[in-house]
Amino acid sequence: MCVAAPGRVTDIVNNTCTVDYDGNKINADKGIVDVKIGDYVLVHAGLIIQVLPEDEARYMNELFKELGELE
Repeated sequence: MCVAAPGRVTDIVNNTCTVDYDGNKINADKGIVDVKIGDYVLVHAGLIIQVLPEDEARYMNELFKELGELE
């Protein structure tokens, strides 16, 4: 099973987006997903697979932080 954390799109050049995960930035292909700067997205294997509503993305990020504190 794979779990994806939400990241925020900070830049788009052609078909490549920069996605920021709390300061860790990666490049991801937007494929056929309609994204814009500021969107929260899920990325799998370097490809954006889904755009998330901001409130859902923030909730998921808080859950991941809480889980990390349990270790």
